[in-house]
Amino acid sequence: MNDTDGFDEFDPMDDLDRAETTLSIRVESRRYGKPMTVVEGFGDGTDLRALASTLKKRIGTGGTVEDGTIELQGDHRDRLPELLEKEGYAVA
Repeated sequence: MNDTDGFDEFDPMDDLDRAETTLSIRVESRRYGKPMTVVEGFGDGTDLRALASTLKKRIGTGGTVEDGTIELQGDHRDRLPELLEKEGYAVA
């Protein structure tokens, strides 16, 4: 398959990298006491922008990618582990 038929190439190493990556989730208090959920521990080959976009859509919140982490507005510690595991990541 190639890029012109609308399918991505299957990369077994990408799945292996995800399975071996253990992420951590924490909540920080930001300006005016608002919570920000931070997901960190990604490997170098991770497309953080695409993953952040997927998480933001599924949770229904805003966020950004900063310094190798995904930051989501609000406290999402309860929902993120399940969503990240569906994407193939292990969460500590």
